[in-house]
Amino acid sequence: MEYNSIIWNPFLIKDITTIEAVQRRFTKRIPEIKHLTYHQRLSKLKLESLELRRLRTDLLFAYKLVFGMLDVNVADFSITDFNNARRSQCYKLYLPSCKSSIRYSNFNNRVIRVWNNLLKDVDFKAYMVLLSSH
Repeated sequence: MEYNSIIWNPFLIKDITTIEAVQRRFTKRIPEIKHLTYHQRLSKLKLESLELRRLRTDLLFAYKLVFGMLDVNVADFSITDFNNARRSQCYKLYLPSCKSSIRYSNFNNRVIRVWNNLLKDVDFKAYMVLLSSH
């Protein structure tokens, strides 16, 4: 359900719902918790929604890009260094303008707003380490 989510990640609500329904149905088949709501079942099983797991994967990939942990051309991902002392992170991602709906499925466009709005009052690197531990 998460394989290659960096490349392919649904952006239409109907697609997200359809994919999430697979995990929803699976957790519903566990007799001890089938009476609980979906979110209660996830909590009981110590799972997260597939959508949240895809977002975490995207953010971890962005972190590895920004901090040079991958052997790729970072310029292909529209990453710009804004050494801004007011922010807890040294790297801000630049979002090029695009009028096509395809932009929502693109990795850059999916992740940039989330990345730039990460918790500004905490240590950014520590936050990403916390994300990677899940």
